[in-house]
Amino acid sequence: MRDVIEYIAQSLVENPDQVQIESHRVGGTLYVDVTAAPGDVGRLIGRKGRTAQAIRLVAKAAAARQGLRIVVDID
Repeated sequence: MRDVIEYIAQSLVENPDQVQIESHRVGGTLYVDVTAAPGDVGRLIGRKGRTAQAIRLVAKAAAARQGLRIVVDID
């Protein structure tokens, strides 16, 4: 799951080397924090949050296959 989110995030931003993904698991929930350069955060969020919502939807589908819940936070 982390790899999927990292691939999508790096594909969307201008500085893919500055994308950092941190994750930790608590019970059946995986928490993922995505950090990017200040100018690239807007690209990850998108207009009205649509890009962020799409990233969360893909992550949720990948997590469901493994029987997990996932929470994606974009900073």
